[in-house]
Amino acid sequence: MKQHAEQSQEGLLSFLESRKIQYRSFYIVNAVLVRTDFMTAEQIAAIPQVRRLVYDPVIRHQFGEKAASQASGRSGEPEWGITGIDAEQVWNLGYEGQDVVIGGADTGVEWIHSTISQQYRGNLGDTVIHDYNWYDAIHEISPLHNDTTNDASLNPCGLEVNYPCDDNNHGTHTVGTMVGRDTANQIGVAPGAKWIACRNMERGWGSPSTYLECFEWFLAPTDLAGENPDPGAAPDVINNSWRCPEIEGCNESNFGLIQDAIRALKQAGIFVVVSAGNEGPSCFSIDSPPAIFDESFSVGAHASNDTIAAFSSRGPIPADTLLQVKPDIVAPGVSVRSAIRNQGFARFSGTSMAGPHVAGTVALMISANPQLRGQVDAITDILINTAIPVTNRQDCGDTGGSAVPNNTYGYGLLDALGAVEAALSFTVSTDKARAGSSVTLFPNPASDRVEWTIPEEKIFAFRIFDLNGKLVMQGNTGGASFGTIQARQLQSGFYVIHFQGLDKSFTGKITIAR
Repeated sequence: MKQHAEQSQEGLLSFLESRKIQYRSFYIVNAVLVRTDFMTAEQIAAIPQVRRLVYDPVIRHQFGEKAASQASGRSGEPEWGITGIDAEQVWNLGYEGQDVVIGGADTGVEWIHSTISQQYRGNLGDTVIHDYNWYDAIHEISPLHNDTTNDASLNPCGLEVNYPCDDNNHGTHTVGTMVGRDTANQIGVAPGAKWIACRNMERGWGSPSTYLECFEWFLAPTDLAGENPDPGAAPDVINNSWRCPEIEGCNESNFGLIQDAIRALKQAGIFVVVSAGNEGPSCFSIDSPPAIFDESFSVGAHASNDTIAAFSSRGPIPADTLLQVKPDIVAPGVSVRSAIRNQGFARFSGTSMAGPHVAGTVALMISANPQLRGQVDAITDILINTAIPVTNRQDCGDTGGSAVPNNTYGYGLLDALGAVEAALSFTVSTDKARAGSSVTLFPNPASDRVEWTIPEEKIFAFRIFDLNGKLVMQGNTGGASFGTIQARQLQSGFYVIHFQGLDKSFTGKITIAR
């Protein structure tokens, strides 16, 4: 992806550098963030390699309802969300998220909080290393705060800080729900997991570019300077308790950038959890990225009595000529107690609180069965198949509330114990004929053609499938070990290519982006 971005962006970047115009290049999506005037934007639009220009609005994140802070502990008793999904019973089996890394994309994290400091991957005990474990995508004060300067002191953390810091409380709260525990507080679903984080909002204000910057960092974390990316340091699952609504600037012209980033993360084996939103109880209220995408695992919120939260957004999502059922699942999200800044605790309500319960459950699943690491589709299937079905009287779109899944509860209530029990029976096929480790596809993403190479093998045919397993293209290759596939007929998206040799087959994955 980096190679493709460097090659296709070369003309644009040369233009920008020659005019000393500020920019940031992305490779998780083939895009360049530029700050300039309208006249220069017209010149950029005329560059042959530039397909389109889209606006990068600054978005105010609605965090949902908040209750008063609660400073005292709970004598070590697990919070209701943990017992509500039977996570403590998973702990009794010996699985607490060990050897799993969770990513938090949010307002930052107060890493020294007593419930999460030991779980920070950068905390090695006698030393602390923030490289590859923390990144700050906030480079300026949001203009929507109506501040007259870009003075870093206006933000409680500052700008581009080199250690985990939270300027809002929201990010610390979500990380606490995923991994938090100390001697007096059991607030986290997977207290044995490690966490890393990226700040993508400035006191609650984000933008498509800050969201993309964090997504790209999670795909291949970097040092604090943003250099030397290492995909081996990527998390297993990322929690995203934010939304990018159309009413505040995001629109269909830039929706695709966020969707493509999530697709890339999913293809890399990283599970992406997102909150459904707090715009309920009306139907069609899941209406903004990233919850609207099929690639996202969207989570609604329920209360301690298992009833849906009134604020929890509902589906369906208009998708082509069909109405896609959303959310995928619901989890505890009302009066959830977790960590906040200054060693405090608070009860917050929102789907922002529900998503971390799912992310923590994914960590429990992988710790129980490491073969699930990178198996995004398998994890999805387990979560929805073990969810406790719930029906209701609210009919949304073409789907009645009596159906499962439905557009209020999705497939039902999150069941961590059931998910882990199912995870323990999962096995990855060891069929060597489908290993596909020696397939090279270039460029990737591709546009009109795909060059493939399988050294020292004779390949006689290929078949291309979309993400739903539908055969969309096939052809003969005549026993060659390399060749070119004309991909003009394929729409933008992700595809799997099966190459058939003499006695075995090979598999590769390709992205078509236009």
